[in-house]
Amino acid sequence: MATFLLVHGAWHSGRSWDRVVPLLESAGHRVLAPSLTGYGDKAHLLGPEIRLGTHLDDIAGLIENERLDDVVLVGHSYSGMVISGVAHRVPQRIARLVFLDAMVPDDGESAVDVLPVTKELIDAAVDGWRVPPMPEQPPPLGLFGVTDPEDVAWLRSMLSDHPVRCLSEPVRLTNPAARTIPRTHIHCVGARPEGITRRPVPPGERVRELATGHDCMITTPVELAGLLIEEA
Repeated sequence: MATFLLVHGAWHSGRSWDRVVPLLESAGHRVLAPSLTGYGDKAHLLGPEIRLGTHLDDIAGLIENERLDDVVLVGHSYSGMVISGVAHRVPQRIARLVFLDAMVPDDGESAVDVLPVTKELIDAAVDGWRVPPMPEQPPPLGLFGVTDPEDVAWLRSMLSDHPVRCLSEPVRLTNPAARTIPRTHIHCVGARPEGITRRPVPPGERVRELATGHDCMITTPVELAGLLIEEA
């Protein structure tokens, strides 16, 4: 039995994993899918003071408080930044990092460094700190790669604005022990909006692919769960 800790991306909440969690649990695994501060059941805490470090505290604190070990730590999209930072805080607790169509930073980089188009979102922030969700586009792009009308409506129900400091604050990756944690990259190879780029994966790290859009946990939960179980 593995322990999966699923970390949602920007604008989303822990509910985004609702279709994946029961599939992993039915295979005998323990699964946690919390909402980061400012989202889901913590949406009332959204404010300009929320930063990347807040979300590192959320996940590292959960691992410590729940005394989790041998964690398969999965970060979607923006939360590639989060799981990278958490791995350098508690490397002894992590069995594998899974970057799910995610940002993959180097030490001292922010989300803007990893994905320069993010700067445009910051420049358009409401009240100087609130970044609204990406707009829906015509198929096949849809809303974060989701095109089914019912799925789009469900996805919209969980979206919140994203604080600027989460995108502008650099992550510190200075713990040598974290560099020994195995890493898997799951790439969603469906349609991608203009300006969304992906860095080359370093040699020796696993790469898997899903033929779907960005929010694969909504569009292809069975396939995603299968890949995660294989990586456990």
